[in-house]
Amino acid sequence: MRRKRQRNTEESDIDITPMMDVVFIMLIFFIVTATFVKESGIDVTRPDAQTATKQNRVGILVAINEYNEIWINRREVDVNAVRANIERLHAENPQGGAVIQADKNAQTGTLVEVMDQIRLAGVQAISIAAEER
Repeated sequence: MRRKRQRNTEESDIDITPMMDVVFIMLIFFIVTATFVKESGIDVTRPDAQTATKQNRVGILVAINEYNEIWINRREVDVNAVRANIERLHAENPQGGAVIQADKNAQTGTLVEVMDQIRLAGVQAISIAAEER
């Protein structure tokens, strides 16, 4: 009689190892397929535009504030270092384009210099961010 009781307790144990395997596989799947929000590092007041459209494939964000400071990946960057930073980011995501978030009070000369450096880095798809009216 004692052996029967011991057997019943062994059979009633639930093995959760396969369930844990499935949970870890799902976790890895969601981490690999997740898209992360990219930020330039500063908030800018973008100009309004009637023809503004949303870009889906954004790989690189560059911000120019009202004081003509250039920001990439939450770091202030000199105009001479823009090309090297863009080349590095473009190597990480070759399909993505670049979006420049220029403040409406930023100088056009700074915007043109940044665009030129981005093109020299090998990125041809460049957009300028604007607010929809």
